Amino acid sequence: RLETRLSRRRLAVLAVFSCYSLVNAFQWIQYSILSNVFAGFYGVSFTQIDWLSMVYMVAYVPLILPATWLLDARGLRLTALLGAGLNALGAWLKCGSLAPQRYPLTLAAQAVCAVAQVFILGLPSRIASVWFGPTEVSTACAVAVLGNQLGTAIGFLLPPVLVPNTPNDIDLMAHNIGIMFYGTAIVSTLLFFLTGVVFEEKPKYPPSHSQAVLQNKPPEDYSYKQSIINLFKNIPFILLLISYGIMTGAFYSVSTLLNQMIVTHYEGEEVNAGRIGLTLVVAGMVGSIICGLWLDYTKTYKQTTLIVYILSFIGLLVFTFTLDLGYLIVVFVTGGVLGFFMTGYLPLGFEFAVEITYPESEGTSSGLLNASAQIFGIVFTLVQGKLTTDYSPRAGNIFLCAWIFVGIILTALIKSDLRRHNVNSGIMNLDVKAVPVDSPVEPESTTLKIQSAL
Repeated sequence: RLETRLSRRRLAVLAVFSCYSLVNAFQWIQYSILSNVFAGFYGVSFTQIDWLSMVYMVAYVPLILPATWLLDARGLRLTALLGAGLNALGAWLKCGSLAPQRYPLTLAAQAVCAVAQVFILGLPSRIASVWFGPTEVSTACAVAVLGNQLGTAIGFLLPPVLVPNTPNDIDLMAHNIGIMFYGTAIVSTLLFFLTGVVFEEKPKYPPSHSQAVLQNKPPEDYSYKQSIINLFKNIPFILLLISYGIMTGAFYSVSTLLNQMIVTHYEGEEVNAGRIGLTLVVAGMVGSIICGLWLDYTKTYKQTTLIVYILSFIGLLVFTFTLDLGYLIVVFVTGGVLGFFMTGYLPLGFEFAVEITYPESEGTSSGLLNASAQIFGIVFTLVQGKLTTDYSPRAGNIFLCAWIFVGIILTALIKSDLRRHNVNSGIMNLDVKAVPVDSPVEPESTTLKIQSAL
C-alpha cells in the first residue's frame, strides 16, 4: 500500500500563495479601472492605458514554456520565490513613475509584474496536487485561484477610492497615486519574505496515491519535451485548451474594458464602475469555491464545466442587453450573475485538465491553459475595445457572446477520462512515464515504497 499523509503546512503554503497572487492581480487591474484618470495623468490615449493591462497577456505567451520547464526542473519553491520577488520589484519600480512624463517607466514596471504572473498563474493546480489530498484537491485549487480573483476584486474597489479624478490638481493626483503604489510595494515585499519562510518543495509524505506514484518514479524517466508532445496529442485536452482560452480571454476583456463600458452609459460613475467590477469578481469567488467543493464531492468534471459554460453565455447575453437601460442596480445584478459563472469556471478548467492529462505535469497543463487565455484575451480586448469605441459596448459584448457559444460546443465534445481520480480510487493501473523532477529536499527518515500493482 502507498503511505500517504496530510501536512499541516499545506494551509500556510496555500494562504501565502493566495496572498501574493492577490497582489499581482491587483496590479494588473489598477490602471484599467482608472483608465480616464491615468490617461489624463500621463497624457496618453486610452489605448496606451489598455496596454498596461494587456502587457500581462503579451508577456505570458512567450514565457510560459520556459516558466513551466523551470517549475518541473527546479521545483515549486524557486518558482514561487521568483513570482513573489518579481511582483515586489515591479511594485517598487512603479513608485518611480509618479510624474506625468513617466508613462514608459510605469509600462516597464507593469511588464515586470507581468513576468511575475507567469510564475504565478500556473501554480494553483500544482500546489493543490502536491500538498492536498484527493477529497480536498479541487477545493484547494479553487482557493488558490480565489486569491487572484480577490486581487482583481480589490483592484476594482480600492483604486477609485484612493485616486479620485482631480484633473485640475495634478499634484494631488500624483500624491494619491503614490499612496496606492507605495502601499502595494510594501505589502508585496512582506509577502516575498513570507514566501521564503513558508514554501517548501513538497511535504514529507505525499498526500495522495497519485502523488506517491509520481514522486517515486526516477527523474530520468521524465522528459519535458515528451510531456509537451503528449499534451498536444491529447484531443480532449486540445478541446479544453481552446474552450478555456475563449472563456477566460472573454473575462479578461470584460474586466479590462468595464470602466469604458460603464462610463459610456453612466457618465461620471467611475466609483460605481469599480464597485460593479468588485461585484462581478466577488460573485465569481463564491462560484469558484462552490464549484471546487462540488467537484471534490461528485467528481463530475465535464458535466459541471459544461453547465457553468452555458450559464456564463446566458449571463453575458443578459448583461449585454441590460447595460444601457439606465439603471445601475440592474448592472450590479447582471454583473454579479455573470461573474458567478464566468470566474467560477477558472478552477474547473484547471482541475479538469489535470484529470484528463495525468500523469503529465500539472504546471505544464495549467500553463498552456493560461497561455491560451492570454492569446484570446489580447485578441478579444483589442477587437472588443475597437467595437466599443467605434460602435457601442453592446457590439463588443455580442462579439464575445458569439465566441462563448463556440466554446460551449467544444466543451460538449470533450471526452471525460478522469485518470488521476481513477488512480486514487485504485481503478486504473497506469505505467507512469511523465513525472516532474523533484528539487532537492531534506532527507526523510521514512521512504515510501510502492507495493501495489501501480
